[in-house]
Amino acid sequence: MTRMSENNLWQATVAETFNAESLIEDLEVDFVIIGGGFTGCTAAIEARKQGMSVCLLEANNIGFGGSGRNVGLVNAGLWTPPDDVMSILGPEAGEKLNKALSNGPSQVFKLIEEFDIKCEATRNGTLHCAHSPKGFTDLENRFAQQEKRDAPVELLSAEEAAILTGASGVFGALLDRRAGTVQPLAYARGLARAAQQLGAKIYENSPAIYTSFENGLWSVKTTRGTVKASYLLNATNAYMQGNIEHYSSSFTPVYYFQFATKPLDDALLKVILPEKHGCWDTATVMSSFRRDAAGRLIMGSIGSLEKMGKGVHTSWIKRKLHKLFPQLKDTEFEYSWHGRIAMTDDHLPRLIQMGNSGISMMGYNGRGISPGTCMGTAIAKYFAHKDLSVLPIHPMASYLQSFNSIKEVYYETGASLTHMVKDY
Repeated sequence: MTRMSENNLWQATVAETFNAESLIEDLEVDFVIIGGGFTGCTAAIEARKQGMSVCLLEANNIGFGGSGRNVGLVNAGLWTPPDDVMSILGPEAGEKLNKALSNGPSQVFKLIEEFDIKCEATRNGTLHCAHSPKGFTDLENRFAQQEKRDAPVELLSAEEAAILTGASGVFGALLDRRAGTVQPLAYARGLARAAQQLGAKIYENSPAIYTSFENGLWSVKTTRGTVKASYLLNATNAYMQGNIEHYSSSFTPVYYFQFATKPLDDALLKVILPEKHGCWDTATVMSSFRRDAAGRLIMGSIGSLEKMGKGVHTSWIKRKLHKLFPQLKDTEFEYSWHGRIAMTDDHLPRLIQMGNSGISMMGYNGRGISPGTCMGTAIAKYFAHKDLSVLPIHPMASYLQSFNSIKEVYYETGASLTHMVKDY
C-alpha cells in the first residue's frame, strides 16, 4: 500500500501530533477496533466512556486512509437527498438515518470542543453550489426536502452565491448552517489522542493480518502480537486489508483528488470565500473548493493522481481554477494528493453484522467526517448496552455488489473524459 503522499497539505500542516508504538504482545480487552480513522477513533472514545477496555489497531498511522485525505467538509446528512434515503430504506428506517446524521456536525464540533482538538474548526456552514441552471433545480428540490424537516438551510440566488464564494459561474447555492470545515487529519489525530487519554490502547503500524472468532472471542493477529476481545469493529472502510472471518461485503473503489494553492493575499481573501464556507457543486462529476486556516484555496474532484488520468486531472484543475476565479489566473498549486472512497450502488452506508459481537462499517461514499463520527459513537454504545436501537442503520448479514472492478474503471474513465472536455 502506498504511503500517504508527502505532498498532502493536511500532512504538511497538521497541528495535532500523535505517535504510538506497534503491538508487540498479546492482549485481551473488551473491544478491539481495526482502523484508526474517524469511525474507529470515535468508537474508542465512546467505548472508554462506557467503561469498556479498548484496543485500536491501525495498519499505518492514525488518519492514513480516507480520514487523512478528506476534503474536510463537516456536512449534515448524506450526498443522497433525505426523501431518496427513505425510498431506499423505507420510511421509518430512512428517517431514522436522516435524523441521526443531521445531527452529525453537532457531534463533531462537540468532540472538538470537549478535547480541545486543534483542527482549524470553522462552523460557518457549507455551500452546495449549482454548476448550471439544471443544478439549481436540483438545489430547489433539496431545499424543499430540508425545509419540511425544519433544517436551517437557505436557498441563495446566483448573486448571493457569488458574494459568498467570490466565484464565477455559480448559479445559486444551498447554505446549510449546521455544517462547517476542519483540517481532517488533525481531527483524526485529535480523536486518537482523546481516546488514548481516556485509557484506550492504540497501536500504529500494526496491520490486522487475520481475524477469527472462536469460543466467544475475537482474535486479531498482527505481525508481532494478538488481541482477543469480546467485541470487534472493522472500521477500515475503503482501506480494508487482511482477512476477517464472517465478513461479507464489497464496494466500488472511487478516487478523489485535491490541489492546494499557496496562501492568498489579504485582498483576495476578502472576496474569495470571505466567510470561509466549504463548497461542493451539483455536477455529475462533482468538484469541491474551500480555504484552510492559512488562506490556501483547496480544490478537488473525482479521479486518481496515480492512474493514466493524472495529466488530464492536473490540466483540468488549472482550467477550473481560472474559470471559477479569474483573478487567480497566475496562481500555481503547491500541494496535490488523493484518497480512496468506498462507493455503494445506492450511495448509502452499510453496517455488516459479523455474528452477534462483530460489526463492520463501510460505504460512506465520500462523506466520512460526520457519518463516521456518528457511526463510531453509536457502534460503541451498541456493544456496551446490547441495544440495536442506538444504531442509525440496521446491520445486515452481508452487502455484496457485482462488477466492482468494471465500475471502478467506469468512474475513473468518466471523470477523465469529463475533465478532458469540460471545465466544470
